[in-house]
Amino acid sequence: MHGDIRTLLAGPRVPDKEFIRSGPTFAQVYAMAAGLRKALAGYEGEGVCLATTNRAVMAAALLAALAGGPILLLPYALSLPAIARMQRLTGFTTAIADDATDLPDGTTIIRPPPLPSPALPASAPRPGTELLQIFTGGSTNAPQLWKKSWENMFGEGLLLARSFAVTEQDCIVATAPPYHIYGLLFSVILPLVSSASVVADTPSFPGEIAEAVQAHQATILASIPPHYRALRGKKLASAGLRLAFSSAGMLDEEDNRAFSQVNGVGIVEVYGSTETGGVASRNRFRGESAFTPFPVVSWGIKDHRLCVRSPWLSPGLPLADDGFFTTGDRVEAAGTGNGFTLKGRTDGVAKVGGKRVDLEEVHAVLKKAPGVSECVVTALPEAGSRGERIVALVQGTDVDIEQIRERLAASLEAYALPRAIKIINRIPVKENGKYDRDAIMKFFDA
Repeated sequence: MHGDIRTLLAGPRVPDKEFIRSGPTFAQVYAMAAGLRKALAGYEGEGVCLATTNRAVMAAALLAALAGGPILLLPYALSLPAIARMQRLTGFTTAIADDATDLPDGTTIIRPPPLPSPALPASAPRPGTELLQIFTGGSTNAPQLWKKSWENMFGEGLLLARSFAVTEQDCIVATAPPYHIYGLLFSVILPLVSSASVVADTPSFPGEIAEAVQAHQATILASIPPHYRALRGKKLASAGLRLAFSSAGMLDEEDNRAFSQVNGVGIVEVYGSTETGGVASRNRFRGESAFTPFPVVSWGIKDHRLCVRSPWLSPGLPLADDGFFTTGDRVEAAGTGNGFTLKGRTDGVAKVGGKRVDLEEVHAVLKKAPGVSECVVTALPEAGSRGERIVALVQGTDVDIEQIRERLAASLEAYALPRAIKIINRIPVKENGKYDRDAIMKFFDA
């Protein structure tokens, strides 16, 4: 991989090709990177916040960091509260930012200098050198920083490019923001290592996504489950679309089928997390029901939990003596023995009246109820005790709540029944495609 990175730093393979469709070329991105590397001299070993949605600037910052620059810090959102929380956690004082980004008082702002700039150093960084710290809000509202080395990020990007034959002939539309790890990987790093172009905008509404794919004759769509749900039954009208990816959550089987049937393109579901990197993929359009791990990933099952050993694991993760990391996902080995199926989270267990309740089981019963398209089941602290109470937020337009309660009562023990069930047209999600826990909890405020 060192050879690949030296080649990448030496200069663009197709300098005059657009990195951003109808925007900066690869040569301009590299010139921007060299200027940033010069502007960031003296920051080596420090953390610099990367607070932008501009994919060209992000690519330039990554190249500058690869060439010996500072560690880049990615917030989970570009709001002032999110960035301020990250600053309290990391103590950063400097940011590469857009003019519109609101930053904490006293932050030094660095912007890409005018072109042209000198060339980047072409030597590869030392093995294990930290490239990024990715800040996640966390589904339990517990913020974390995940460290990622340059091998973690660019190794995965190179494998994706080779596995799916991504080249300079491709154009990518991504609906996940580039400061989210999935958006960063597919709409910044993948174009860098493959010479593909990427569309500047991050569309999220069905019409916007379809328009972006059609207007730029995109060949690759990198989207997230809520957007595929919104696209159900909609034809994207691009004869060149050859690949669709989904990550950042489980894709509903019916949403998958509807998209593939209408557009004639299967969705490659990538399973993984910020801390593990990509672990496995499947394409149900090709009859793949189980996830098949990527060639560089070793895996096993211990106490029903998935264990992985991979060059993309975040540094600092707790590993067993054999180098395996135990995830929080319950899995079963596929019948063929070369893959696995996901069965839910091992930490999705609540205690009600001293009894254990599997939240995934409650979710599965609710999901099968007539009119229910999606639901979130969670446990909240029970006032005045150490126990918990189960609540459910149900998405659907024609839902009979009494019928739901009867179905739950017929399938579950009394202590496992949700104490509160709220019906909503659409469950709130964040920009990165994950459920907005804060917004969901407001439905159950006492």
